[in-house]
Amino acid sequence: MIARIHAIEPRSRANGPGARFVVWMQGCTLGCPGCFNPGTHVGGGREISIAELTDQIAAAQAAGIEGISLSGGEPLQQAEASAAILEAARGLGLSTLAFSGYTIEEIRALPGGPDVLARLDVLIDGRYVAGERLATGLRGSENQRIQLLTERYARADVEATPVAEIRIGPTGDLVLTGVNPLKLKR
Repeated sequence: MIARIHAIEPRSRANGPGARFVVWMQGCTLGCPGCFNPGTHVGGGREISIAELTDQIAAAQAAGIEGISLSGGEPLQQAEASAAILEAARGLGLSTLAFSGYTIEEIRALPGGPDVLARLDVLIDGRYVAGERLATGLRGSENQRIQLLTERYARADVEATPVAEIRIGPTGDLVLTGVNPLKLKR
């Protein structure tokens, strides 16, 4: 099976509780005004096999991550691939979290939606609404909800996630991530 992804961050603390492997899925048709990741919407990205991605997740686990987070783009617009990624992470004993512009009620009605939900510990749901900007506790706007789908985490664990992080890569590239990352002027 193949997933279309935008980017991978092998270790992040700003995308869920603890150190996490983050996969930004490529593709979203929701079009939330003010979206932080418009480059993840239509077109672009690259294909990766679930097996290759699982190998990368396992390597990150050996380096100390405790879970994975799916973001986007929109993970539920690749529900089959998202479920496979989450299943692989669960098989490694990792926690799972996903950000979705869909509400949990909408996800339950989507093809493959229940399969994704069955493999999640935490879901951050709801479209981003710029006029309700919150940017804390993994929620970009006040309407978004923290859905605890298992007992693995408490709400306080999720809300304690740092709002942003900056990583400088070995070649000097900057990665800005989180629900309230800095916007650098060029």
